[in-house]
Amino acid sequence: MRAHPAVVAAVADAHRREWAYVLAATVRVTRNIDLAEECVQHAYAQALAKWTENSIPAKPGAWLTTTSRRKALDLLRRNATLSRSLPRLVGDQLSDGPEDAESQEIADDRLRLIFTCCHPALSQHAQVALTLRLVCGLTTTEVARAFLLSESTMAARITRAKKKIAAAGIPYQIPQASELSARVDAVLTVVHLLFTTGHTAPSGGELVRRDLVERSLDLARMLHSLLPDDADVAGLLALVLFTDARRASRVGGDGRLVLLAKQDRSCWDPRAIREGVELVRKALARRPPGRFTLMAAIAAVHCQAQTWEETDWCEIVALYDVLVQIWPSPVVALNRAVAVGLALGPEKGLEEVEVLATEPQLVGYSYLAAARADFLRRLGRKADARTSYEEALMFTENAVEREFLASRLAELAD
Repeated sequence: MRAHPAVVAAVADAHRREWAYVLAATVRVTRNIDLAEECVQHAYAQALAKWTENSIPAKPGAWLTTTSRRKALDLLRRNATLSRSLPRLVGDQLSDGPEDAESQEIADDRLRLIFTCCHPALSQHAQVALTLRLVCGLTTTEVARAFLLSESTMAARITRAKKKIAAAGIPYQIPQASELSARVDAVLTVVHLLFTTGHTAPSGGELVRRDLVERSLDLARMLHSLLPDDADVAGLLALVLFTDARRASRVGGDGRLVLLAKQDRSCWDPRAIREGVELVRKALARRPPGRFTLMAAIAAVHCQAQTWEETDWCEIVALYDVLVQIWPSPVVALNRAVAVGLALGPEKGLEEVEVLATEPQLVGYSYLAAARADFLRRLGRKADARTSYEEALMFTENAVEREFLASRLAELAD
């Protein structure tokens, strides 16, 4: 029987909205990620047939969870492992919502899954890949495409990460309260890395990878719903909202990059900005502010300025001064240097950028060369500016950014 189009749409929507919860709830039964994935895929396949035959249930996520976990129990019985699993299953019911017997602070299986994917024993590449595969429900092919890798390479990477979880006995649980803060930061780092990779794609013909941006926004919203009182979780969501609110104005109708100074601010998403402002205000009220809260506050200054000229660069520099103290990252220092140049003039900005030229982590970082080139251009030092733009081009693989840098070079030649 061919599935009805409405059922296909409902299953696709449930995959996007419910995958993480269905998988997480099933992992709690199986304590085996591969087995849980098999059961969840079975449940979604069953949904296409059963929902067409009967009707779409009022709570698709609950139906899928029940079907998946029943399949898991059947497989455990068939493999004669039920007796070993019984202690874990005591009191485990097939209900509509998440249960939590291990943590009184955070009652949601999805959070267990996210913390498992982002365990510090795994490399950051593995953490991002597992988060996309298990929490977002992307196929291995889709994850490989996100990293611009072959499917076989990504499959091997995901398999190794899963084996490490099993071999190292990484627990499927939320960290203790004493460990929670450090582990949350690792989770937020993964989501932020995913967003920045989508916001400006490292390579390819498009400036933005919308799939990665939307996945990271979904994850940020999920984390905020699970940890509503965590200031940096709210800060990350606000940062993503502010930054993505400008998406429509970043590329012109001719496909060319439009810098922030030239963007049509009427194209910015006002609802996203209002939501971000509310989030960052609440986050800043909880002292001391964390790095994602401070980054969101900086983005808020940009988004609340009606024009480029009205941007309060002195406030931005002051926020960067605080941020660089709590998170001494060379990239943050570079962003601060650019802000200094916009607040106090290109000569001062160039001085700040040159101090960072010997930072090992910024060697080959195209934005350092581009920032130096822009300050040199504004100072009228055309020959030096051309050299820096050529250096930036050497380290840039995104076609939209390359076209912009090439146009700057052409202007200087003229």
